[in-house]
Amino acid sequence: MNNKEIEDKIISNYQKDENMMILVFAQWCVNNDLDPAEVYKKAYPKQGNNPALQQGIDLTVPKEESEEIPDSTLLGVLSLFGNTDLAMVVSEEINKEAKRKR
Repeated sequence: MNNKEIEDKIISNYQKDENMMILVFAQWCVNNDLDPAEVYKKAYPKQGNNPALQQGIDLTVPKEESEEIPDSTLLGVLSLFGNTDLAMVVSEEINKEAKRKR
Protein backbone atom coordinates (compact mmCIF):
# COMPACT_ATOMS: atom_id res chain seq x y z
CA MET A 1 0.00 0.00 0.00
CA ASN A 2 1.23 3.45 -0.79
CA ASN A 3 0.70 6.47 1.46
CA LYS A 4 -2.44 7.59 -0.40
CA GLU A 5 -4.05 4.16 -0.02
CA ILE A 6 -3.21 4.07 3.69
CA GLU A 7 -4.63 7.56 4.16
CA ASP A 8 -7.83 6.62 2.29
CA LYS A 9 -8.22 3.49 4.44
CA ILE A 10 -7.81 5.48 7.67
CA ILE A 11 -10.39 8.04 6.53
CA SER A 12 -12.81 5.31 5.51
CA ASN A 13 -12.48 3.53 8.86
CA TYR A 14 -13.01 6.79 10.75
CA GLN A 15 -16.14 7.56 8.74
CA LYS A 16 -17.55 4.08 9.44
CA ASP A 17 -16.87 4.52 13.15
CA GLU A 18 -18.41 8.00 13.11
CA ASN A 19 -21.53 6.61 11.43
CA MET A 20 -21.76 3.97 14.15
CA MET A 21 -21.50 6.71 16.81
CA ILE A 22 -24.35 8.59 15.11
CA LEU A 23 -26.48 5.44 14.99
CA VAL A 24 -25.84 4.74 18.69
CA PHE A 25 -26.85 8.33 19.51
CA ALA A 26 -29.99 8.20 17.36
CA GLN A 27 -31.08 4.82 18.74
CA TRP A 28 -30.45 5.97 22.33
CA CYS A 29 -32.72 8.95 21.64
CA VAL A 30 -35.45 6.71 20.21
CA ASN A 31 -35.13 4.38 23.19
CA ASN A 32 -35.58 7.34 25.53
CA ASP A 33 -38.53 8.88 23.65
CA LEU A 34 -36.43 11.77 22.37
CA ASP A 35 -36.19 13.19 18.85
CA PRO A 36 -32.56 12.75 17.76
CA ALA A 37 -32.73 15.76 15.43
CA GLU A 38 -34.04 18.00 18.22
CA VAL A 39 -31.42 16.83 20.72
CA TYR A 40 -28.71 17.35 18.12
CA LYS A 41 -30.06 20.81 17.30
CA LYS A 42 -29.75 21.81 20.97
CA ALA A 43 -26.04 21.01 20.81
CA TYR A 44 -25.46 22.55 17.39
CA PRO A 45 -28.16 25.19 16.82
CA LYS A 46 -26.33 26.91 13.96
CA GLN A 47 -25.69 23.74 11.99
CA GLY A 48 -28.14 23.02 9.20
CA ASN A 49 -29.37 19.62 8.13
CA ASN A 50 -26.90 16.85 8.83
CA PRO A 51 -27.18 14.08 6.22
CA ALA A 52 -25.18 11.64 8.37
CA LEU A 53 -27.56 12.22 11.28
CA GLN A 54 -30.58 11.70 9.04
CA GLN A 55 -29.06 8.47 7.75
CA GLY A 56 -28.53 7.32 11.34
CA ILE A 57 -32.12 8.21 12.23
CA ASP A 58 -33.34 6.26 9.20
CA LEU A 59 -31.51 3.17 10.48
CA THR A 60 -33.04 3.20 13.96
CA VAL A 61 -35.61 0.64 15.04
CA PRO A 62 -38.57 1.07 17.39
CA LYS A 63 -37.43 1.00 21.00
CA GLU A 64 -39.31 -2.25 21.57
CA GLU A 65 -37.00 -3.91 19.03
CA SER A 66 -33.78 -2.36 20.31
CA GLU A 67 -31.33 -3.49 22.91
CA GLU A 68 -30.88 -1.06 25.77
CA ILE A 69 -28.07 1.43 25.28
CA PRO A 70 -26.72 2.47 28.67
CA ASP A 71 -26.27 6.20 29.19
CA SER A 72 -22.61 5.63 30.04
CA THR A 73 -22.04 3.82 26.75
CA LEU A 74 -23.45 6.69 24.72
CA LEU A 75 -21.49 9.28 26.70
CA GLY A 76 -18.32 7.23 26.23
CA VAL A 77 -18.82 6.97 22.49
CA LEU A 78 -19.52 10.69 22.17
CA SER A 79 -16.43 11.43 24.24
CA LEU A 80 -14.30 9.15 22.10
CA PHE A 81 -15.16 11.30 19.09
CA GLY A 82 -14.68 14.58 20.96
CA ASN A 83 -18.38 15.35 20.66
CA THR A 84 -18.50 17.24 23.97
CA ASP A 85 -21.30 19.66 23.04
CA LEU A 86 -23.63 16.79 22.22
CA ALA A 87 -22.49 14.87 25.31
CA MET A 88 -23.43 17.87 27.46
CA VAL A 89 -26.93 18.02 25.96
CA VAL A 90 -27.33 14.25 26.40
CA SER A 91 -26.25 14.62 30.03
CA GLU A 92 -28.93 17.29 30.51
CA GLU A 93 -31.54 14.92 29.06
CA ILE A 94 -30.34 12.13 31.37
CA ASN A 95 -30.65 14.47 34.36
CA LYS A 96 -34.16 15.57 33.30
CA GLU A 97 -35.25 11.94 33.10
CA ALA A 98 -33.73 11.16 36.50
CA LYS A 99 -35.68 14.06 38.04
CA ARG A 100 -38.92 12.87 36.42
CA LYS A 101 -38.46 9.41 37.91
CA ARG A 102 -38.14 10.72 41.44
